[in-house]
Amino acid sequence: MSFFRFSLPDFAFAFLSILLEGVPFLLLGALLSGVIEEFLPARTMLRFLPRNTFLGIAMSAGMGLIFPMCECGVVPVIRRLLSKGLPLSNAIAYMLASPIVNPVVILSTLAAFSGQSAIEMTGLRVGVGYLVAIIAAGAVHQLSIRTVLRDDVAAKVLQPALEGERGGPMLLRFGRAVRVSVSDFLDVMVYFVFGVAISACFSTGVNQEYILPLALNDWLATFSLMGLAVILSLCSTSDAFIAATFTTFPMVAKLAFLVFGPMVDLKLLFIYSAVFKKRFVLGLAVGLFILVGLICVRLTVVHL
Repeated sequence: MSFFRFSLPDFAFAFLSILLEGVPFLLLGALLSGVIEEFLPARTMLRFLPRNTFLGIAMSAGMGLIFPMCECGVVPVIRRLLSKGLPLSNAIAYMLASPIVNPVVILSTLAAFSGQSAIEMTGLRVGVGYLVAIIAAGAVHQLSIRTVLRDDVAAKVLQPALEGERGGPMLLRFGRAVRVSVSDFLDVMVYFVFGVAISACFSTGVNQEYILPLALNDWLATFSLMGLAVILSLCSTSDAFIAATFTTFPMVAKLAFLVFGPMVDLKLLFIYSAVFKKRFVLGLAVGLFILVGLICVRLTVVHL
């Protein structure tokens, strides 16, 4: 059989499945970004963060437990948080960790791996995801906004944030929040649809028989499932149910799939590109691929 075979019905089904799964979270994130822009006073975030840089990053990485957000919706939110004074490293920590370190994903992972060391897998997923987010955020701590963000986004982030302090009748403020939400949603949606189309093409066209032999080696299994996570572009609230079906793959490979996928996949690469410079997106993706892979492979010593 050939390595790649395109089927329009399969592609259409996969495309609509991923699209319908992600759009509600993307819309939720856009709505939240509008509320943040209009109602959150500038610099408010800094008052709640510890002065210590490491503690601030660590706290930001755990914010998903209080403000859970899917990876599809978190990017519009962090763009608005940056404009309200949230440091770049803290925003990166929240962006990477919140799709994993949140109660919905914890419960779904426990349910998916019931009978397959569910508590251990869930704990490791949350723990490794949290650790990776902190390391990545620390690595970008010294980078400037203009180095990381697209020029047009950086200009908006760095301009004085007066919009949320203009006041006025509540109905008028809600109207401004909705306009911001619509703008953010449309900005990111273009990239999202593009990424979903590519993801659906690969996930339905690639012959899975060429992937299964990779399960025999921990290194190959781990990095191949991370690559598969990029292609499938699953939502973090449902990816555990897919990972649990990879019965021929070692647990560390499944763990890598569950940690790396919510941080980097095809649709996310396009969504990230709506906010970050392409060079930063590429560097972040490669760095996370290596970091997550090495951490998970090292965990083979605990005999998962």
